[in-house]
Amino acid sequence: MPKIAIVGAGQCGLTLAAGLLRTGDHEVTVISALTADQVRTRRPTSTQVMFEPALAIERDRGLALWDDQTPAIEALHMTLAPTPQTPRLDLVGRLPAPARSVDQRVKMARLLDEMDRHVRTRTATVDDLEGYLDSGSYDLVVVAAGRGELAELFTRIPERSPYTTPQRKLAVCYVRGMRPDPDVDVVGGHFNVVPGAGEIIVIPALTTTGTCDIIFVEAIPGGPMDVFDAGLSPEAHLRVLQDVLRRHTPWLAERCTEITPTDPHANLVGAFTPTVRNPVGILPSGRAVLGLADVVLANDPITAQGSNIAARAAAFWEQAIRDHGEGPFRAGWMRTNADRFWTEVGETPTRWTNELMLPHPPAPHVAQILGAATQFPEVADRIGRGFTDPDDLNDWFMTPEAAERYLGEVVARHQAAIS
Repeated sequence: MPKIAIVGAGQCGLTLAAGLLRTGDHEVTVISALTADQVRTRRPTSTQVMFEPALAIERDRGLALWDDQTPAIEALHMTLAPTPQTPRLDLVGRLPAPARSVDQRVKMARLLDEMDRHVRTRTATVDDLEGYLDSGSYDLVVVAAGRGELAELFTRIPERSPYTTPQRKLAVCYVRGMRPDPDVDVVGGHFNVVPGAGEIIVIPALTTTGTCDIIFVEAIPGGPMDVFDAGLSPEAHLRVLQDVLRRHTPWLAERCTEITPTDPHANLVGAFTPTVRNPVGILPSGRAVLGLADVVLANDPITAQGSNIAARAAAFWEQAIRDHGEGPFRAGWMRTNADRFWTEVGETPTRWTNELMLPHPPAPHVAQILGAATQFPEVADRIGRGFTDPDDLNDWFMTPEAAERYLGEVVARHQAAIS
């Protein structure tokens, strides 16, 4: 029976562990730096919107434990803020199936409790990884979380990592008391683009104290929304946030006059450089370990793909491990499957996310798409579908030629319908 060590107790690590454990064909140990109680009482670490394909992966593994408590996000409201040259633009796209966001403090703590006998709490080092393999305790070591020396095992791939500095400063706050979006007749997320400043995203969610909204500012570094300090209390963070909303998105400010933090640790401020790394890490001994999740594929959260890619990575590598069977997990096996994972799962959402990091305003063909979406609901809905299935974007969104062809087809259908 193959013995697998998974270093990291986040979305990818725990989903992979649950998948491998469900049939009893593998011995699995999760190495977690934190206990379940420590996870529950820390600051939030993400905004974690999950769309239907990722939610289906969780359901198949018995991890959909909060569906009856979590707001079902059925639509995406997108607003392009006005400029001196352009009016405000609004569109609403329906999602093909509801999305959900469960605070990882809720999810990961519960899953750590449920997998308790398979969990060891410690901060793993490179020497630990050597020991896991040298002793024969494990046949495969998966690194699904880690910074510092663990992250340094995985080398950056320059051709897949166009940026060398953070492209956004991130400021997150979980709040109660936000008024519903008057432009959406169902529960929806709200994606606001402020040209020259960044984005402000609202996500209905479930947190440690119940249902809430997450207000997520993606500020262009040095821009007018880059005003959040890392040491702010949640209450001070909200005061800064409300000023940002009044200045840049007054329609959101109107919904936020009575918001309060959900808990004493409800905010997060930070930044990181989007980076793709080689998923095969070589230890000083020459042995190989497999990197997954943010360790090797760290995209900006602007497209809400992080948790979705993590779940898909867990499902992909679970199947690869099952197909491998007995015997050593060598570097060649890791590389072959990693190349396939990049092509099948990682490449399109990474390219899409990186392109959205480009300076505002949107590219001309994207602006044309957004304008069409205000007139044709099917275009707005297809934008929503792109968040659920990024691969669909390749056929119509990613290039001017594809956009022109698709929009021509939409216009032709509309004209035929009214003639």
